[in-house]
Amino acid sequence: MNVRGGSISRRGVLLQGAAWGALIGASAIPARSFAQDAGPQPEPFSFDTLTETVRQRAKGADPVPPPLSDFLASIDYDRYRMIRFSPDKRRWAEDGSNFRISPFHIGGLFKEPVKIHEVVDDKATELQFTTADFEYRDALANQVPQNFVLPGVAGFMLVYPLNRPDVFDEVISFIGASYFRALGQDNAYGLSARGLAIDSGLSMAEEFPRFTGFWLQKPAPGGDSLVIYAALDSASLTGAYRFVLTPGVDTRVDVTARLFFRSAVTEIGVAPLTSMFLFADVNRGHFDDFRPQVHDSDGLRITRENGDILWRALNNPAALASSYFSETRPQRFGLHQRQRDFDHYQDAESHYERRPSVDIEPIGDWGSGRIKLVEIPSNLEVHDNIVAYWVPDQKFAAGDSLEISYRMNWGWLPVSAEEERAIVVATRSGVGGAAGIENPPDTRKFVVDFKGGMLSRLPADDKSVQPVVTISKGRVDVVTLHRIDGTDMWRLVVDIASDKGDVCELSAHVAGYGRKLSEIWMFQWVKP
Repeated sequence: MNVRGGSISRRGVLLQGAAWGALIGASAIPARSFAQDAGPQPEPFSFDTLTETVRQRAKGADPVPPPLSDFLASIDYDRYRMIRFSPDKRRWAEDGSNFRISPFHIGGLFKEPVKIHEVVDDKATELQFTTADFEYRDALANQVPQNFVLPGVAGFMLVYPLNRPDVFDEVISFIGASYFRALGQDNAYGLSARGLAIDSGLSMAEEFPRFTGFWLQKPAPGGDSLVIYAALDSASLTGAYRFVLTPGVDTRVDVTARLFFRSAVTEIGVAPLTSMFLFADVNRGHFDDFRPQVHDSDGLRITRENGDILWRALNNPAALASSYFSETRPQRFGLHQRQRDFDHYQDAESHYERRPSVDIEPIGDWGSGRIKLVEIPSNLEVHDNIVAYWVPDQKFAAGDSLEISYRMNWGWLPVSAEEERAIVVATRSGVGGAAGIENPPDTRKFVVDFKGGMLSRLPADDKSVQPVVTISKGRVDVVTLHRIDGTDMWRLVVDIASDKGDVCELSAHVAGYGRKLSEIWMFQWVKP
């Protein structure tokens, strides 16, 4: 991570939208001049020219885009659902490319036009889209002018032969603010990522940066990687982004972000991930639902600099909750969907077992900071209520800049068979005390199952195997650890008690033979 007040450090830099109409001054490449009927003309382009333009733009205020006009202003949420891009109008289809571009129509919830450009031989040309590129159904069909040139689009999707050589499947999409999401082989869309988070989960209003322009490097015929550039704008900063997309069993996205601060910010979130957790074994009793579990992700997994692995089981809390994990140079962190069996969900439509996990791997030295997890109360699965990101210890003021790089891996991300530490395979919770008798109402029981690694190969009567449990508030009443008969799983049972309103941070792992035999399980519980 390179940080410098006033300018970006060019040491180690890899050499590698425009707003509409009156916002041409906010474009990430200079305003162009061409004959009225000539259409968009090529302009010189590189990551460095994009960087310099957004750096200059940070010296002014964030431009406010004008409202939509013409028929676009009348497209509400219901009408937006009547619009579909015509698959036969995908860009690059005629060029033998493994990638095809499908834009999303402007309107509805997406009221700020975004420009998309094609980059060939270090020159960028705006891609124009018209109403002839889209299908308008039902009542909207007769209200759309023919061949109307759209002022921009809401975003775009890239398709690629991800699962079969003869079928172009969705592999990544960018739409709305700075949101994007990707897929590995045989995945179904689940959690999302963002370019940046600003003041998320704080007492103040959250700021949502947005991608205002994209530049797509046209790949060579048969190429299996694609470079995407993006300009980012927000009230507090501007940014130049470079994404290198490589689809596969686990789809890889290498990200470089160069940020320029218009003003001081309280907290930035680097590499933010956004997901949904409604219920699972830990809070199943609050939902009257035929499905055993409903979530896109069930845990935050962190691999620390020293190799320790933290598994923070997710929760749908009664009130907004934040957890911080102080780290220096973490190896990786991410939101995972660990349960991969249909029986865990019983949802034949949503197929939560196919939702991708995502790991963030820092590139370069990120220094010290903390990984922040925000959990937001939710009673519907349509709401993303989980956010995780990196918060650097460095504070930023107006005129400062930051360059940071990381790799994202989207896919199944199973634990390696060579992993010597057992993983958490289930987290359950219920009233504390012994079964079959009346118990005090102020206790809570947590049951954590571990499986795999050296632990699963040890016999049930091995006296060297011991639980290690800590709690930040409250007290631990009972701790037991035993191997479940007929299986290779070990079950840890912990009863805790605390005062009303206490925020209890729990941590537990299995140790033996002078080492950790399992991941470190973590959970936050608030005594109601």
